[in-house]
Amino acid sequence: MTKAISLWRALTLAMVGMLLAGCGSETDELQGWMDQQRREVKPSVTPLTPPKKFDPAPYMGVRAVEPFSMQKLSVALKQEAKQPNSLLAAELNRRKEPLEFYTLDGMTMVGSVTKEGRQFALLKVDNLLYQVKVGDYLGQNYGRITKISETEIALREIVQDAAGEWIERPSTLQLQEKGR
Repeated sequence: MTKAISLWRALTLAMVGMLLAGCGSETDELQGWMDQQRREVKPSVTPLTPPKKFDPAPYMGVRAVEPFSMQKLSVALKQEAKQPNSLLAAELNRRKEPLEFYTLDGMTMVGSVTKEGRQFALLKVDNLLYQVKVGDYLGQNYGRITKISETEIALREIVQDAAGEWIERPSTLQLQEKGR
C-alpha cells in the first residue's frame, strides 16, 4: 500500500511539473506583450492648473443693525403706532400690566368669584394666584379680557397676520379641573 501511495505521489508531481512547464511559455509570452505595450504607448497627461488665489472679503455686517434686535423691533412698532387707524397705537401708549409678561400657555384658570356683582377670574401663574376682571390685560399679544364666565376667560389679542397687518384675534383660557 505504501508503494501505491508513493507511486501515486510521483505521478502527481510529474503531472504538475508538465502543467507548469506548459504555462511557463504562456507567462513568458504575456510578459513580452506587456513590455512591448509599455514601450509603444506613451501616456499623455495634461498638467494641472495651479489653484486660484483665495482673497477673503472682510465681513461688513458687524456694523449693521441686527435684523432680530429689540432696537429694530421697537422702531418698527413706533412707526406702526404713528398710523392713525393702528390697533397697536393705543396699546403702545399705556403702561404694561404684570400678567402681560407671561404667555397664555403659562397661565391656568383655576376658578371664578363674584364680588359686589362683578365677575372675577382666578389665574395661577408661576405658583402665584392672581385675580383678574374684564378690561385687564393678559399675555404677550396685547390680550384684553372681554368676558369672564364660570368656565372660561374670553379675550381679544392683537397679532400680525401673514401680510404684516395688525389684526384682532379672539382667544380663551379654559377652567382647568383639579386632576389635570
